Amino acid sequence: MKRVAVAAVLGTAIGLCGVAPAAAAAPAGALSETSQLGNRRFVVTGDRAYEVGAEDATYPATGWHIRGEMGGFWSQPIKLLDGVWFAADGTWLTASRFTEHPGYTTMTLAGPGGMDIERTDVVPDGARAALIGLRFPAGAGTVRLTVQAHSELLSAYPWTFTTPSQATANQPDTGSFDGRNLVFRDQGGHDWAALVGSGLTPSGHALGPGMRGPQGDVVCGDPAPAVCDDGPEGRGTGGQLTYDVRGGQTVWFAVAGSDQGPASARTEMSKVLHDPQRALSGKMAARQAVAAHTRVDLPGDRLLQQSVDWSKQNLADSVQQSRDLRLFASNQGTASPPVKGTLAEADWLAAGWPDYPWIFATDGEYSAFAAVAAGQFGPIENHLRTLRAISDVINDRSGKVVHEVTPDGQVYFGTNADPGNTDETVKFPSTVALIWRWTGDDRFRDEMYDFSVRAIRYAVALDADGDGWPEGSGNVERAGMGQEKLDVAVYTIRGLLDLAAMARSKGDRATAAWATAQATTRERKFETAWWYGGDANSYADSLQDPGNVKLFQRYWIGAVPMEAELPGGASVADRGHAVTALAQRERDCFTGDFGFFHTGTPGCDSVVSSAPPERDIFSLGNAVMAAAEGNFGRLTRQGRYTTANARSQLDPSVWEMPGAMPEILPSPDFGTNMSKDFLSRSSVLQTWGAYGVLWPVVHQQLGVDPDLGRGALSVVPQIPPGQTRVAGSDIAVGPGHVDVQAAVRAATLTVTVDAAVRARLTLGAVLPAGKTVSAVRLDGRPVPSRLATTTRGVEVLVGAGSGGRHTLQVDLR
Repeated sequence: MKRVAVAAVLGTAIGLCGVAPAAAAAPAGALSETSQLGNRRFVVTGDRAYEVGAEDATYPATGWHIRGEMGGFWSQPIKLLDGVWFAADGTWLTASRFTEHPGYTTMTLAGPGGMDIERTDVVPDGARAALIGLRFPAGAGTVRLTVQAHSELLSAYPWTFTTPSQATANQPDTGSFDGRNLVFRDQGGHDWAALVGSGLTPSGHALGPGMRGPQGDVVCGDPAPAVCDDGPEGRGTGGQLTYDVRGGQTVWFAVAGSDQGPASARTEMSKVLHDPQRALSGKMAARQAVAAHTRVDLPGDRLLQQSVDWSKQNLADSVQQSRDLRLFASNQGTASPPVKGTLAEADWLAAGWPDYPWIFATDGEYSAFAAVAAGQFGPIENHLRTLRAISDVINDRSGKVVHEVTPDGQVYFGTNADPGNTDETVKFPSTVALIWRWTGDDRFRDEMYDFSVRAIRYAVALDADGDGWPEGSGNVERAGMGQEKLDVAVYTIRGLLDLAAMARSKGDRATAAWATAQATTRERKFETAWWYGGDANSYADSLQDPGNVKLFQRYWIGAVPMEAELPGGASVADRGHAVTALAQRERDCFTGDFGFFHTGTPGCDSVVSSAPPERDIFSLGNAVMAAAEGNFGRLTRQGRYTTANARSQLDPSVWEMPGAMPEILPSPDFGTNMSKDFLSRSSVLQTWGAYGVLWPVVHQQLGVDPDLGRGALSVVPQIPPGQTRVAGSDIAVGPGHVDVQAAVRAATLTVTVDAAVRARLTLGAVLPAGKTVSAVRLDGRPVPSRLATTTRGVEVLVGAGSGGRHTLQVDLR
């Protein structure tokens, strides 16, 4: 494995054009890459703008939703530029080193005569603009700096393959110079603007159709060349600025934009160029605050510990905002009906870059587990608010949750007329309950309660044959499945129980009784209805009507009955069946070197399946399998899946962008992202995979289990076999936090907790296999304890008052 370098950060910036002081110290954990930079993508995000390029400082055409146009500079809901390129004394600058820092990136650019120029890219939060800083080495004399930019003002929707498409929607851009900045506009029935400039006054400028630095104008036709520069719907134009820059000087450039005309874009540019160093320092401080929560110490698994650190940053990278959405449903890209309503502001956790930086229900509902474990409560609360607001407009308050929404308000799928996305509707109440338990925020529960009730009632009514299993799509979007899906069935039971818990807390006895009864009926018949049996050793993936014929097709959702944790820690899956099914999924028909296949292969059972094998390994699949293993105390086996996701971020032989967890890991059928062209890759950064790192560590290994909505907090760690200690600090629970340390030495198991939150505290531990309890002490005094047999194993539990610092000592034999 190649050694991971720790990068140097760009020196403290000058205000607009002064001299920069000496370089600041590098933050811990920065990751560097020096090989194949032109074949690696990078992403830099703020909540109102983002940038996607290649790590050699070029901007190849990227992505497939709008073919070749998903990279470059964006400010939701529009794209601004294809890219920005820099030259020094006539030599185009390309990177020899790329470094990922929490919240920003740096590059070492190779200039003429051995000159190294340090570049920093940062997108300040709250601004529709990106900053690029160039620091020139002292003693370089005066350098002629050339900056080229190529615009591409277009909307997030339509896409290349929809009706209408960008071929007709995208209008030609115009370019001009205002005395300091390049100004690009698209005025095809709107007024979109992008500005490129600096605090310096340029010594010259030019306008023209090319202006792509060292790149050309190769269009991404079909078939596409290995590398292309512009999408087939491209209608942009170019411009150039020149400056005379002294050695030792740092120059900051801004790319700013607006869908409200150039005056608004100019305001955004002024905002970030007023004090670029302050903007960078603000970003660094914000990410240090992210890092301060959920700090873990895993001596037995330092890779997983580092993955926790980067997964928190990946979540923070995913926060997005758009304003003035005009909501309409496109019927999967085939219709353009009138706008049905508006939304002043949408805030969400984006699914993935570069092709999915918009609003999804399923992604956000899985990512919620990671978000609460990381203490990032606000972003996931806002995500649910956005889903509820859009769903109520588009679906006439039916309770159905929309599936996929672009930041301009186009709803691609998830209307009342669409036959599916039932699973994300039944998962909505569970996500609300999850957040409520971790925050204790009754106001948020109350805000989301009415929609949660409507969502469950809507989904339960999707039952044409009256068997209790709602029809409609789950997570597997493949033809040939039966009408009723396994994951929908499981999440329906959990959603009903979570709704019942919230209803009881509100005193809504009627809803609590109804939801509990509905869940209980389904729980009682789940095993008979869904266990496939035979040598499949698995649950059926779906039921085919008529007759509820069980179909087994080896999809990854076979792990969901074990992954879904019911209130109180129970599982919908029978323990015997769960252990059998997990063992089956660990076999090489279902799990490869980098984790869990989307669809397993024949060879481990005698079932003839209509579904072809699909040995693509999604970071979400690994997350689901890791959570399932942890729910049943199988932490050694869990490590296979947590390690796979961690390697995708932190192993230089695997990563595309250092520190970023991708959508799909190296897979037998998919290959790798870097083996594909830039138009065919999966997401370089995908949010939902963080579930498979943060949740197993915080909730399962450290055992943090808040129920603050009812004023309770349990901390019951389980130390992975072969390890002796796990610890975490500043784990956010409600308005406070909890610190946890669990250690086993000889015949003593010790758990120390400092709970800075008012709650009824239960301390405990999962006993190592084969061990029993000889004595229990709390804070040095013998105390009564109880043993509970759970899906995780045998737990020893004691009450510890209402918070504070306590040490539990369990003597084993």
